[in-house]
Amino acid sequence: MAVTAQMVKELREKTGAGMMDCKKALVQTDGDIDAAIDFLREKGLSSASKKADRIAAEGITSILVKDNDAVIFEVNAETDFVAKNEGFQTLVKELGEHLIETKPATIEEATASTMSNGVTVADHISNAIAKIGEKITLRRFEVRTKTDADAFGPYLHMGGRISVLVVLENSTDETAARDIAMHIAALNPKYVSRDEVSAEEVEHERKVLTEQALNEGKPEKIVAKMVEGRLGKYFEDVCLLDQAFVKNSDQKVRDFAASTGGTVKEFIRYEVGEGIEKREDNFADEVMSQVNKK
Repeated sequence: MAVTAQMVKELREKTGAGMMDCKKALVQTDGDIDAAIDFLREKGLSSASKKADRIAAEGITSILVKDNDAVIFEVNAETDFVAKNEGFQTLVKELGEHLIETKPATIEEATASTMSNGVTVADHISNAIAKIGEKITLRRFEVRTKTDADAFGPYLHMGGRISVLVVLENSTDETAARDIAMHIAALNPKYVSRDEVSAEEVEHERKVLTEQALNEGKPEKIVAKMVEGRLGKYFEDVCLLDQAFVKNSDQKVRDFAASTGGTVKEFIRYEVGEGIEKREDNFADEVMSQVNKK
């Protein structure tokens, strides 16, 4: 069967593959569009596998809220500018919608699940890799469900460089919940309240502060009192409710939340690439590593 320019155009629009790749796929499959799509998909999966050992520490975090459900998630890529790629943005949107609809429990369950287009999440990401040309991973996500009496506070900083999701319990003030999320993005607390700090962590901090005070030459009889005061400062650093609210430094976050009639139940804060060890290759090494793979 003769391969026409219109067939190449149609296949390209459906797959996002290059023109010559589309022509080759159509020749190989005798003009069968569906078979050609499979051919390119297989080629895309092969291309994706070659990128598997690359480090994807850039990308975007995002939040999707639908009624009483919300999902916060991170999708990684190799370079920071891929976040501006239309195909990548579409993938992120599709993944968010799938996660909030299916509510998988783990990354493994999520990647094995089937999307509305009939392919698994893993294959859908691999197809995107073939089009975009970078390693892409769904790294992590959290799904939360609230009641009608509660409020979600979603906040995206720098277009998703940092995302924070707050659950404000017994208050429907979404603006206040978002303000608290903005505070969390800026100050990065570890816990909601002191109750969440383990006894081991508190004791460790107390020992460090005690040694610090003794090394400063403070009299032993006042060290214990000094340490408790400094421990209070430590709690202000790590506990959200103890922190001075960024929009009003005269008010604690605890008091701001209480002014809405609610309490902060929990928060989740994601920052792109946090905890991922980024490989520091120089350009020559990177080129040679690719040459040696061929």
